[in-house]
Amino acid sequence: MPQRRGGRRQKRQARAARPERNLSEWLPKTKLGRMVIAGQVTTLGDAIRTGLPVREPEIVDILLPETEDEVLDVNMVQRMTDSGRRVNFVITCIVGNKDGFAGLGRARGREVGPSIRRAIDNAKLNMIEIKRGCGSWECGCMRAHSLPFKVTGRSGSVEVVLKPAPQGVGLAVGDVAKSVLRLAGITDAWGFTKGHTKTTVNYALATFDALRKTVQVKVRAEQTQRLKIKAGAEQVFVRKIEAPPTPEPPAELPEEVAVEGETLTEEPAEGAEEGEAPEE
Repeated sequence: MPQRRGGRRQKRQARAARPERNLSEWLPKTKLGRMVIAGQVTTLGDAIRTGLPVREPEIVDILLPETEDEVLDVNMVQRMTDSGRRVNFVITCIVGNKDGFAGLGRARGREVGPSIRRAIDNAKLNMIEIKRGCGSWECGCMRAHSLPFKVTGRSGSVEVVLKPAPQGVGLAVGDVAKSVLRLAGITDAWGFTKGHTKTTVNYALATFDALRKTVQVKVRAEQTQRLKIKAGAEQVFVRKIEAPPTPEPPAELPEEVAVEGETLTEEPAEGAEEGEAPEE
């Protein structure tokens, strides 16, 4: 089955103008979505800690509006059918806020644009909260700029080992892993890989699996303080619900208004001739 991988120009064309979702017309269908609309959950970290699955991408759009996305791989696959040759596109995207939250998603479709939008939505449904810290013995900046400890991720034949690095080293990893770590908010890290790393999808999945291991590892309070481990975003975005404006009370009008002069509304007295004014 012939395959062709898109280059940078194809990825740039794929990242065309994407219509923004109108959140004012969103009607939540899940319990977590209704809690977000009601204001019971105000941050994405609280939404993840509830244990409820994130099944609507609008939840991430509301709780984390500063997310960015990047297309990692655009792969065209073909298959022969009775009606002829059919072409599909497989898209792999990474979504993150560059501050402790990231998600990876894939989608398949006949057109590139709708497939990218579905891949981004799937990535938002797979958002994880990443632990960061200053785990390198060569650094003492006490900032959450790197990994807190060594983690390993696997996908297929690819194995990725990420180690904490001192400040100023940068991301000493491949291009695919660099995009994943950059959107996750990690600025310094050492990376070691094994296997067929030219497989972009497995390389990205292995890097994302390594970041997931930072959440699964249990850390003591003493280690959290010593390594300056920070889970999630340093600058937390809290969604605030605006109170509806209170209606102004209607102005009270007096029951009777005194009018000076003749009472023009009164009927003339009986027997009074026309043209004569009624007696006071």
